[in-house]
Amino acid sequence: MASYSTTMIILPVLFSGLLYANGRAVDLASTLTQQSQFDFFTLALQWPATFCSTHENKCCPENGCCAGENSQSPPGFTIHGLWPDYKDGSWPSCCEGAAYDETKIAPLLDAMHKYWPILSCNDISSCNNKTNSFWADQWEQHGTCSTSVTGDQYGYFLTALELYLKYNVTEVLLQAKVKPSNSNTYPSAVLISAIEYAFHAKPQLVCKDGDVIKEVRLCFTKDLQVCH
Repeated sequence: MASYSTTMIILPVLFSGLLYANGRAVDLASTLTQQSQFDFFTLALQWPATFCSTHENKCCPENGCCAGENSQSPPGFTIHGLWPDYKDGSWPSCCEGAAYDETKIAPLLDAMHKYWPILSCNDISSCNNKTNSFWADQWEQHGTCSTSVTGDQYGYFLTALELYLKYNVTEVLLQAKVKPSNSNTYPSAVLISAIEYAFHAKPQLVCKDGDVIKEVRLCFTKDLQVCH
């Protein structure tokens, strides 16, 4: 993992719904349809209010930021994606595999809506440039390249949910007295230390404008153990 500075971090208050932050563009050099081998997983967790503050024009009327300050929002980090990665910083994407079929993950839908919600409407697929749902895009772009470990669609989404629930970043930060605020700041080292102490692994922080938390990313081996 990369080294980190002691930047002061703000966690915006969760005043509204979560939107999908498309912060990881497809690397065309690594987009090989038959490429499914990789070195490790990245579990990317996004902070709702940060994305909402700058992407209100992409929200869904039913449950996005445009629903207003009184809309119900997730009480912490939610899943952005589970991504297979290479050690050199690139990643496989859009591998050969079954087309997304929501009926295959029907038993997971309640948990998906809660922990991995679709709140950005009419996304463009990273694999075929067609309008797609968030879950479909994550499966087609990343899940199809993870099948050597996670198996089919059900296995891919279940794996991400299980890792998210087992490694509860929101709870770890709350226990460390790191609370959402539009005014209070925290040294990035405080967030990193709290997560590192809980999971024995150093996270990667992704920030907006250098000082507002956007994502926390955790590394996992191919046998789904946290990277040390």
